[in-house]
Amino acid sequence: MDSRADLTNETLVTTRDLVVGYEGRSLVAGIALQVCQGQIVTLIGPNGAGKSTILKTIAGHLDVLGGCVFLSGKDLRDVTVRERSRELSVMLTDRVRTELLTCADIVEMGRYPYTGRLGIATLTDRQKVREAMELLQVWDLRDRDFMQLSDGQRQRVLLARAVCQEPSTLVLDEPTSHLDVRYQIELLSVLRHLARERGLGILMTLHELPLARRASDWLVCVKEGKVALQGTPEQVFVSSVIDALFDLEPGTYDALTGDVTLPGTSGQNRGADA
Repeated sequence: MDSRADLTNETLVTTRDLVVGYEGRSLVAGIALQVCQGQIVTLIGPNGAGKSTILKTIAGHLDVLGGCVFLSGKDLRDVTVRERSRELSVMLTDRVRTELLTCADIVEMGRYPYTGRLGIATLTDRQKVREAMELLQVWDLRDRDFMQLSDGQRQRVLLARAVCQEPSTLVLDEPTSHLDVRYQIELLSVLRHLARERGLGILMTLHELPLARRASDWLVCVKEGKVALQGTPEQVFVSSVIDALFDLEPGTYDALTGDVTLPGTSGQNRGADA
């Protein structure tokens, strides 16, 4: 991690020799990464490589199989659920099922670390709800039934809930899924604002390589049970690295444009996704 020595902001999340997996079976081992204040760190790699499993383990949703996760220097195993909820806010790809809850009700759930045992929202809590929903441009949906929304609208409401929680770190699994290109750009712009202006650390996974390249400060490449490479966008988004990471034919990924060459073409017909 020496190439990040110029980053002097507080370290929010650190893993040391972390092993993650399910039911005692290792999926990815030897993970050493960190997320600093004001920084966006993105995990990329093939489907099934274990990116989401890493996020769920760091978030405390899965048991640590080996090594350690530290939140602001404190071992995750020594952090209470309430303490963790003030450090980390999590938005995963799992479907949220609700009954008769409005979008404002969903976002207000993000205030649970602060509302006490009775869960009664104060005027301040409601103001935080409004601020988060306005930031994500969903305030106009506040009285709508959450289950009646489109997938893209739900995604933005859930991110508003995560922001409303006022964590030091956001953990996001595929936050741009189900969003059209306009809302993908707007959402990533919000994440950059939260990192740059509010000093949040952001740890996420993305499938869209052009978005990961533009939004991230640091990238963690996951493949075949290990972290294959870490680096800046300039270090990671080169043809040899992306071709090897996704098992593409050599020269398929064009680092200059971020495009890939389709089979049977001479390079003039390119697609945007890898």
